Amino acid sequence: MNSQANTFSGPLESRAISPAATAAVRPFYWSIRRELWENRYVYLAPVGAAALFFLGFLITLVHLPGKVRGMEMFSPMQYREAIAGPYDIMSGAMMLVGMLVSIFYCLDALYGERRDRSILFWKSLPISDRTTVLAKATIPFVIVPLLTFVTGIATHFLMLVASSLVLLANGLNASELWTSISYFRMSWLLLYHLLTAHTLWPAPWYAWLLFVSARVRRAPFLWAVLPPVALAALEKITFHTSHLGNLFAERFIGSVATDSHPPELFPTNPMFHIHAGEYFGSPGFWIGIAIAAAFLVAAVRLRRYQAPI
Repeated sequence: MNSQANTFSGPLESRAISPAATAAVRPFYWSIRRELWENRYVYLAPVGAAALFFLGFLITLVHLPGKVRGMEMFSPMQYREAIAGPYDIMSGAMMLVGMLVSIFYCLDALYGERRDRSILFWKSLPISDRTTVLAKATIPFVIVPLLTFVTGIATHFLMLVASSLVLLANGLNASELWTSISYFRMSWLLLYHLLTAHTLWPAPWYAWLLFVSARVRRAPFLWAVLPPVALAALEKITFHTSHLGNLFAERFIGSVATDSHPPELFPTNPMFHIHAGEYFGSPGFWIGIAIAAAFLVAAVRLRRYQAPI
């Protein structure tokens, strides 16, 4: 009996969960994995949108050889303006998709787990409310921009390869296409624009949506939209000004410190010159970050005491 007890005690003791093993589980990392498992549209939506756009782009390639032959006397800038439209539109479409994914995710992130009562299960685990909320905030602030960026540059590369193959098949030179598009600079500008104009600048909006998602019991979209609209309308009626409305719109649409000539060029155009110091040194940027942090702290406290709906 003693030998059998010793035989079984060894494996059981080796299987005991120590504090070091618990720490190795990395709750924050697995909380992010949980969000991606439960919300597959976070990565499926950008990939699906990019695939649809790429299929449409392939159809338009039948006109590319004739267009290029008509641009033999164009300057490099004129060549890019004539050929780069689909690449710029692709970048804009991916930014829009990423923004929509972040908005709908934030609205449902903390509201959904109370609605389906899964909050009872997750609160039973040794994962703090702060870890949970920060993991959810990581999706719009880190995961979605990076997924949008990777999907965007991969699609741009496939578009360039497909265009090059069509040009070479028709006896045309494809090197000018790569030179005019400036793939690496366009990719860098896309990343900068995503992180600044569509992530950090609208951070108060995303944090506000997470706060609303943690607070309300019904219709989170209406509760998220009505207070800003009511405040802007009240200011307009009372003071005949639109400062709040303009501020809310600017924070939602995004702002990025760049310079271009002419100013209507698309943000991924090589003519854009980045002024990162001006952007990150502006008081408006840091005020927005502080407001976003305050909303996230409030969301953590709300989740601590909220019950299922």
